[in-house]
Amino acid sequence: MFNFCPPVSIPDMKSQTFDDGKRYYVTPEGNKYPSVTTVIGASKAHIIQQWRNRVGHEEANRISRVASGRGTNFHTLCEKYLRSESLSGSMPDALEMFKSVKPLMDKNITDVWYQEQALYSDKLNMAGRVDLIAHWDGVLSIIDYKTSKKLKSKKDIEDYFWQETAYALMLEERIGTPVDQIVTLMAVQDEQPLVFIEKTVDHIEGLVKAIKFYENNRF
Repeated sequence: MFNFCPPVSIPDMKSQTFDDGKRYYVTPEGNKYPSVTTVIGASKAHIIQQWRNRVGHEEANRISRVASGRGTNFHTLCEKYLRSESLSGSMPDALEMFKSVKPLMDKNITDVWYQEQALYSDKLNMAGRVDLIAHWDGVLSIIDYKTSKKLKSKKDIEDYFWQETAYALMLEERIGTPVDQIVTLMAVQDEQPLVFIEKTVDHIEGLVKAIKFYENNRF
């Protein structure tokens, strides 16, 4: 159903998560780089800690487990669907979320370049695994799957845009092809899905600030 047409082959990389929760990738050249989520997440660590203190650590752990599981299952369904694989046996909550975004995927996604592809940058000193690189409404885009319990605005998810911008810059560094558009496809519990379409260039400054914050606070 979907046309997979990667322009070139990009080597895969393995990641390792350490006790402090930080994940690192080792590049084919042997360089060890922190993951995109580790770097960008550092700037929001204090907000998460405040939330954990407010709701209690036990409840925070429970909510995080549920959200993480639902998000992982939702991602898996999106990946399987693009590859025309069976979706049987899926968790009901994730399946409902997937069904909400399926019409948008059918309408907008064509010419899939990479799915769950590991990327890295020697300029940014980061690595990660992008959800999807494909054409969205005819434009080559970084496409990121997200789930949420409530509706969100652009201001709520600036860090998502930074993450997607990082993947765009990584791909350009790896194969020389710029990606000018980033897309956040968000399934929202009991609501219609949200689609945020942004220009990569508009979020480079935010990404750079997030990287500097991580570098100044990583020890």
